[in-house]
Amino acid sequence: MKSSRLVSILLLLQTRGRMTAAQLAEALEVSVRTVYRDVEALGAAGVPLYGDAGHAGGYRLLDGYRTRLTGLTTDEVEALFLAGAPGPAAELGLGPVLAAAQLKVRAALPAELREHVDRVSGRFHLDAPGWYADADETPFLQTVADAVWNNRVLYAMYRRWREPTDVRRRLEPYGLVLKAGRWYVVAGPGPRTFRVDQILELTTADPTSTGASDSGEEFVRPEGFDLAAYWTAHQRDFHDRLYRGEAVVRLAPGATLARAVPVNGLTESDGWTLMSVPIESVEHAHGEFLRLGADVEVLAPPELRDRIARTVAQLAERYGNLLTNGGD
Repeated sequence: MKSSRLVSILLLLQTRGRMTAAQLAEALEVSVRTVYRDVEALGAAGVPLYGDAGHAGGYRLLDGYRTRLTGLTTDEVEALFLAGAPGPAAELGLGPVLAAAQLKVRAALPAELREHVDRVSGRFHLDAPGWYADADETPFLQTVADAVWNNRVLYAMYRRWREPTDVRRRLEPYGLVLKAGRWYVVAGPGPRTFRVDQILELTTADPTSTGASDSGEEFVRPEGFDLAAYWTAHQRDFHDRLYRGEAVVRLAPGATLARAVPVNGLTESDGWTLMSVPIESVEHAHGEFLRLGADVEVLAPPELRDRIARTVAQLAERYGNLLTNGGD
C-alpha cells in the first residue's frame, strides 16, 4: 500500500506541479502526517523533491524530472480499458484516437497484463443507449465538444418542450455529459442544461449582429466549476421537480413498483401491501399504473382513481361482447 502511495505522490506532483501537504493528503485520502512521512521516504530514496515554506509553498519535483513508473495493477488496467467506451468516443470524433491510445498502452504492458486486457475485451461490452429507443441524431456534437475544449461561445437555435418551442440561445459550454445514451451540454450563463440532439442550428457567430462573421468569441470558464458535482445536483433537483404529487395504492403480492414505499410496513391478510408512490401527474400515473393491470388498486388521489375506473369501465364495455360471445 505504501509503495503504491509513493508512486501516486510522484505522479500527482509530475502532472499537477506544486501541491501542499494538505492537497496531497486530500487526493490520497490519508492524513497530512502520513504525507510528511512519505515525502521523507521519497527524499531518502533519492527523488529530487523539495518543499517551499509559506502561504504559496508546497512540494514539487526538480524541474525536468520525470518518472516512467506507472505502477499499473491488474485491476487498474482492466478499469482503464473498460472506461474507454468506443461508442461515445466515436461520437465525439475520438474513435481513432482512443483506439491508438489503447494500442499504445497495451503494447507497453507486460505480457501477463496484456492477457487481462484481452479478457476484458472478450467478456465486457459497454452499450450505453437503452432498449426501445432509436439513437438520437446529434449532428452538432463534435462542434459542441470543440467549443468545450476551446472555451468558445456558441449561438444555437434550440427546441424546448414548452412554448415558444424554438428559441435562440447564447451558450458558454462548460462540459458534456452522456446520460443513458443521450448527450447533454452544461452551459452558462446559469449554468443550465441543454440536450444536444435538440439543437437545430449552431454557429460561433452571433446571428443577430449586422454583418456577423465567425469571430470565434471566447468565454472565461468559472473558476472551480465542478461538472460532476453540478450534474449530481441537477439530477437531484430534476427528480424533486418531476415528482410533485403522491399516490396511495394497494399492491398485489409479488408485484413491484419503482419508488414505492410501504405506508405502514404491514402486509394485509390477503398479501397485498399499502404503498405510497411519488408521481409526475395524474395523466402520467394513469398510464404507469394501468401497466400493472389487476395487480394494483389506486386509492388516492381521487381524480386518479376515478380516471382509472373510467378507463377500466370502457375496457370492460369494449371487450364485454367478446366474453359474452365466447371470444368470437
